[in-house]
Amino acid sequence: MTKVYNPILSGFHADPSILCVNGEYFIANSTFEWYPGVEIHRSKDLVHWSSVPSPLSEDRLLNMAGAYESCGIWAPCLSYSDGKFWLIYTNVRSWNKGPWKDTPNFLVTAESIEGPWSDPVFLNASGFDPSMFHDDDGRHWLINMEWDYRKKGPNQFSGLLLQEYSATKKHLIGKPKKIFTGTDIGCLEGPHLYKRNGYYYIVAAEGGTGYEHAVTCARSKDLFGPYEVHPENPLISSYGYDDLKIKKAGHGSWCDSPDGKHTYLVYLCGRPLSGTLNCPLGRETSFAELTWKDDWPYVMQPGGSLQNTPPEYVEVPIEVDSFPGERDSALEGGKADDYCKVTRYDFSKRDFLLDFKTLRFPMFGKKQRKRFSLEERPGFLRIFGGQSFVSNFDQSIIARRQTDFAFEAETKVYFEPTYFQQLAGLTYRYDEDTQYNLCITYDEQLGKVLQVQAFLPPVNYHPYAGSVSSYSEGMKIQLKGDGAVWLKLTVDNHKAYFSYSEDGSLWRKIRFEVNPDKVSDEFGGLGFTGAFVGMFACDFETYSEYADFEYFKYTKN
Repeated sequence: MTKVYNPILSGFHADPSILCVNGEYFIANSTFEWYPGVEIHRSKDLVHWSSVPSPLSEDRLLNMAGAYESCGIWAPCLSYSDGKFWLIYTNVRSWNKGPWKDTPNFLVTAESIEGPWSDPVFLNASGFDPSMFHDDDGRHWLINMEWDYRKKGPNQFSGLLLQEYSATKKHLIGKPKKIFTGTDIGCLEGPHLYKRNGYYYIVAAEGGTGYEHAVTCARSKDLFGPYEVHPENPLISSYGYDDLKIKKAGHGSWCDSPDGKHTYLVYLCGRPLSGTLNCPLGRETSFAELTWKDDWPYVMQPGGSLQNTPPEYVEVPIEVDSFPGERDSALEGGKADDYCKVTRYDFSKRDFLLDFKTLRFPMFGKKQRKRFSLEERPGFLRIFGGQSFVSNFDQSIIARRQTDFAFEAETKVYFEPTYFQQLAGLTYRYDEDTQYNLCITYDEQLGKVLQVQAFLPPVNYHPYAGSVSSYSEGMKIQLKGDGAVWLKLTVDNHKAYFSYSEDGSLWRKIRFEVNPDKVSDEFGGLGFTGAFVGMFACDFETYSEYADFEYFKYTKN
């Protein structure tokens, strides 16, 4: 047995849906406004995880133009039936602007987890977080939460709807039926259906997505209910346990091991910076082993005791070799393998794309202007300047998740601006309302300059209630002129700063306060994505001026 420490997928891996097929585990996660949509990891041992090419990677599969921050892909569900993978997801178009929510739900299928994936089938838009249940009689059922805009408070989460899906007709049939309205925890969402030993089980999220989050479990002998709630509900939660490192436990799903001897529950969680309630790493994925008593599942703690809280680690049998993972779960002693401490990305091939994402559009999409190129200067990533840092349509930014409380991100960039509306450099951001940008730009008196530009919300910010983020900037640092500039972001828990070099060896720290606490789910308002660090280019005049990036390096500290 090997101890596997939580979380198993660090940094922004929300709303996990787990599946086990042919001896392999697969986890699908939300991606929100970041493209490509839906992140999938695979493993043979629950220890080593490798990325699968994201399924929603083409214009025909996903359109997020204009999506607000924290809209886009919510709560994908991965299942397997009839010799193919089924992927259900919501492409949220609006979520917190007035009492309504625009939540179209779609289905795509593929015979291989690596695709190709079918064209999307529209299912419904009555609520979000859909999942597909395949009954043992061959029928397929869609379950999703219903949103009632007429009500106030948690009652807007008005229950779970069940409706049959016809695989031959490719649309829902019959009338939806409300089968479960939740418990007094409230905010019922993220449902999954399972069948075991003659019982149908509902596993759903309650309590909202913050510190009161939980997984609720209920069962029935009949698919349509009535459903009785777990006698010691919630199945798992961190709420009320201040000493736990893993907070926000909720929104779970489960699967059995290939040999059927173990049941594993995955769930989202958060790890706040010490002394705060802010989680810059976003909502991550942890897991627990379930044991069964009287046909009810219970979370098993290290040593074998039962308690409905996230365990620090889970002991798993390792019996097979696994894929060389891009991420390893923390093993014995709570330390990951050293080989993945430094990740250097060059741009001679496209394999770096497994770790990086763009905003709202595919990197090499066919339906919008060229924003990125690997061919025009071989060995470099060319980024053509896009719209401003607050655009919901056409930003030229490529970034990866922050997966560690302490890290360094470094890049080398060639950029020769001739106008103050041309900018390129390194970004550390949460969303359009919360970001720090280290910009190479142009000043009429100084020429080529380097400057930090920040856009941050006030405390208790609400983007749809008249609150406005504030723009600030640091001093302009005159650069020597033509040639490369090295840029770096150093983050150490609560402290962070930018630095630069003009020769690659002598680094100069920039005196501008960068606060990781603010680049978090909780600061200012409610968001869902966690922090990102990456590269960008802007050209507010012609959308054509470009910057060439030679490499990007992420180092765990």
